[in-house]
Amino acid sequence: MGTAVGGGRAVPRYVQIADDIVQQIRAGVLKPGEMVPSESELVERYGVAGGTIRKAMVEVRASGLVETRHGKGSIVKDRPPVRHRSSDRFRRSHRQGGKAAYLAESAQSGATAKVSVLYIGPMEVPEDVAGRLGVEHSTQVLARRRLYFRNGTPVETASSYLPWDVVKDIPELFAENPGGGGIYARLEDHGHEFAEFVETLQARPATKAEASELALSPGAPVVHLVREALTTEGRVVEVCDTLMAADQFVFSYRIPATD
Repeated sequence: MGTAVGGGRAVPRYVQIADDIVQQIRAGVLKPGEMVPSESELVERYGVAGGTIRKAMVEVRASGLVETRHGKGSIVKDRPPVRHRSSDRFRRSHRQGGKAAYLAESAQSGATAKVSVLYIGPMEVPEDVAGRLGVEHSTQVLARRRLYFRNGTPVETASSYLPWDVVKDIPELFAENPGGGGIYARLEDHGHEFAEFVETLQARPATKAEASELALSPGAPVVHLVREALTTEGRVVEVCDTLMAADQFVFSYRIPATD
C-alpha cells in the first residue's frame, strides 16, 4: 500500500519511511559517521519499490541530518545543534568579559569555535541594507565578512555593514581581531551604547554556492537572519546579514508578557 491513514488523513508511505529513518538517527540507532542503509537494503526492509525509497531519502536529506557523498550514499552527520539564545547572547556582561556573541554561545554549548575573516574594507552599501542603515544606496560603508566554524565544521557566514562616519575613527574595526568583546564592545567604547538588537529570520533551501561554503548537501535548509543593532539614540550602527546551517542552531527567545 502507498499510504496509511492516521487521524483521518492519508500519510504517504515514503513519508512514513523518512520519518522512521530520521527517528533512528535522532535516537542514535544510526550514529554520526555511519552510512544510511543502501536503497536495495531499504527496499527489502520496508517492502516497497525503489522509487518510494528514493522519495523517502529526499525527505531525509531535507532534514539536514545526513549528507550525500557521490558514489557512496548518505552518511549521518556529526553536527549537534548549538542553542542560539537570543535573549542573552548580546548581554553587555559578555562583551565586558571579552566574549563576542558567537564565542559566548559556543562556549555555553561546550563547542570549540573558530572565526575566519574573509573580507574587511570599504564597499558600496547593498541596496537592501541601505534602507536599514538609513543611508543612500551609493554610500560607502565598512563591510566585515566572516565564516564561523564549530568543532572544525563551517556553520555560519556573516556580513556586517557599518556606517562610515561611525567607524572611520575606530581603527580596531578595520582589524581582523577587533579585540575582546568583538565589534560591539569597540562601538560601545566609543560612545555608541546599545539599546536593542532587532532580528528577522527566514528559513529556505541553500543555493548551490551557499551549500558549498557551509559544507551542506544541495538544497539543505538554512536560516537567513538579518540583525539591526540600535543605539540608545535610535540609530542603527550595524546591519548583520547572516546565513546559518539550520541543523546547527536552535533558537530560544524570551518574550516578556507585560508592556
